[in-house]
Amino acid sequence: MTQAAPATTDRLSLKTKLGFGLGGAAETVALYSVSSFALLFYSQVKGVDAHLVGLAISISLILDAFSDPIIGSLSDRTHSRWGRRHPYLFASAIPVGLSVWAIFSPPAGLSEMGMVIWLGVAVVLMRQAMTFFYVPHLALGGELSGHYTERSKVMAYYSFFNWAGGSLTTILALRLFFPTTPEFPRGLLNPVPWSAYAVTIGIITTVALTASAWLTRDRIPFLPKPAPDTPKFSVLEFGRDLGKALSNINYVWLLAAYFFVALMIGLREGLRLYAATFYWDLSSETLSWFVLGSLAGYLTAFVFAPRLHGRIDKKRTIIYAALAYSLVPPIPLVLGMMGILSPSTPGLAPLLIAFAAVQYGAISILQISVMSALADIADQNELKFGVRQEGVLYATRTMAGKIDLAVGTAVAGVVITLIQLPKTAKSAADVPPDVLFNLALWDSVMAAIPGLIAVGFYSLYGINRQSYEATRAALMKKRAALQTAAPPEPPPKGGLAPSPVPAE
Repeated sequence: MTQAAPATTDRLSLKTKLGFGLGGAAETVALYSVSSFALLFYSQVKGVDAHLVGLAISISLILDAFSDPIIGSLSDRTHSRWGRRHPYLFASAIPVGLSVWAIFSPPAGLSEMGMVIWLGVAVVLMRQAMTFFYVPHLALGGELSGHYTERSKVMAYYSFFNWAGGSLTTILALRLFFPTTPEFPRGLLNPVPWSAYAVTIGIITTVALTASAWLTRDRIPFLPKPAPDTPKFSVLEFGRDLGKALSNINYVWLLAAYFFVALMIGLREGLRLYAATFYWDLSSETLSWFVLGSLAGYLTAFVFAPRLHGRIDKKRTIIYAALAYSLVPPIPLVLGMMGILSPSTPGLAPLLIAFAAVQYGAISILQISVMSALADIADQNELKFGVRQEGVLYATRTMAGKIDLAVGTAVAGVVITLIQLPKTAKSAADVPPDVLFNLALWDSVMAAIPGLIAVGFYSLYGINRQSYEATRAALMKKRAALQTAAPPEPPPKGGLAPSPVPAE
């Protein structure tokens, strides 16, 4: 049985939301660097076959995926004066930063297979370390508030800071470390700055992860914690936790949908820089302006996602966002394959940035909505089983996503090899037209198919505002009865005593 947290307002302070969001920024700095740059770095800069690079990254994702629900179950059952989540948040910061640095710093003199092994081991270590932050951090976001739309606001901060982390990484890479030079008109292909980039990203990640844990620590007294008689983590209890999570059919529908969304994301992320660099022939400086499009998209989602949940509910918001993310991004590439757009088209960059704004807005709204919906599912499971399972619920979802993201990344690497993109290509002029056409086809039409399948599963999700209110009412009644029956606990030591938290 999970013990309810001390009574407090469900409205959170700005500091708490910013602190939680900062963790999302740090996660993205590390994970975005790998998903966006590792394939290009090892294949085009280091000369490793793209399918081997994609395979190494994919294997690391699959190994990491299976640890997610284990860490989720472990953190759900953790007893400590720092709560269920924060011990893991603080412990993971330095290992993540060191392993991020290692990914982009392979020792000189390694053979092709040596670099593949180095990459695989470094990414496995990074992802395992990040799991100890990522899973408890997401679970923390699901339990910070019990309010229907306040949960959406918390996840809106998370999503916006995801954008901030990705944008910071993009600006640092394209503007500071890999600008256009006479020798390297496509700056990302310059081998010299990668070591400095790796050090910088590692330091930023470690500092931001630590700051996020520190800024949210004052909420520890208000968070649910396992009852004293809760069994310790074991293989048997872990199996029971998974069984409880998967017994909720609404959770199963979200898992199935996310499987296909992650496949789409993995394929697109793996091919995105290839399409920008070779199909559209964009320079590093031009690519850096895409931050404006992503800023517009994420700001729109930050402002409107919680409002949409209040007006049209989370389910419809999820469906519409998934449709937009599946169908809008392919449009410019389809127009390119039809001969309507080309690298010489006037105003091409602003047009692509506008489409990027819609793309990022859609994926951000989808992310906010699903993350908020998982907290509603946690309410259902607490009412049914008497335990809060944010750790297992969020972690099992990320496990499914990582496995499928691994498949998408592997497919992206296979696609680059299959279409025979030249390893020595430095610009669009170095790539045959038929190779460019096939690159656009895979990054547009083929990548959209899994997203449309996901929409079908999202349509089966069954929680709405009315059912949420009924679940919360029953849950509050059950908690009140348990608190009446249980003796009060003394406040925790070490400066973590509950203090009033003002509503915004």
